[in-house]
Amino acid sequence: MPETDHDERVESEGRDSRKVRVPGFNPDAEVGLGDVVKRATTTMGIRPCGGCQRRAAAMNRWLVFSGRR
Repeated sequence: MPETDHDERVESEGRDSRKVRVPGFNPDAEVGLGDVVKRATTTMGIRPCGGCQRRAAAMNRWLVFSGRR
């Protein structure tokens, strides 16, 4: 799959992860997928546990949302 300017691979803790540029997103912030899921589930009233923390960390390594190029 060819890479584009909005979807690039980055090295994170020894593993390849995806960095996705989201137009209109805060250019100074990077948010991992795990943080997004954690925020959504907490908002719905689901309490995070140890497994949730490990899942969030793994998802953060896998995909990062950014406003920067």
